[in-house]
Amino acid sequence: MSNRILLVEDDPINVKFIQTVLVKKGGYEVLVSEEVEEIQRLAREADIAAVIMDVSLSRSSYQGRKVDGIFITQLLKKDEATRHIPVLLATAHAMSGDREKYLELTGAQGYIAKPIHDPATLIEAVRAVIGS
Repeated sequence: MSNRILLVEDDPINVKFIQTVLVKKGGYEVLVSEEVEEIQRLAREADIAAVIMDVSLSRSSYQGRKVDGIFITQLLKKDEATRHIPVLLATAHAMSGDREKYLELTGAQGYIAKPIHDPATLIEAVRAVIGS
């Protein structure tokens, strides 16, 4: 079983925190990208155990248009080669009903509200979607 997590996040502070927690406390290897083509390639080729997907990405684009984490997750879930990879959505837009709406829209396996302050909560959420 792979211990490699693909983190799709555009905020450098969140990247550093999430990466540090996953590596030091979870024993995971973390790959980071916000480039759609690279995300697709890594998901296909890098033996990814799970993807942590920021819902609101500010700099990602696909075929010339701006896209968010919802779109990228839908791309991964439509692709035969990557649909099996569990996705944990991470969002600061945690309003009542958002969790269900985002999970239904994307086919993602989990959801975590940001900001993430508690390392144990993050590790638990990742393990829950990986099923370990």
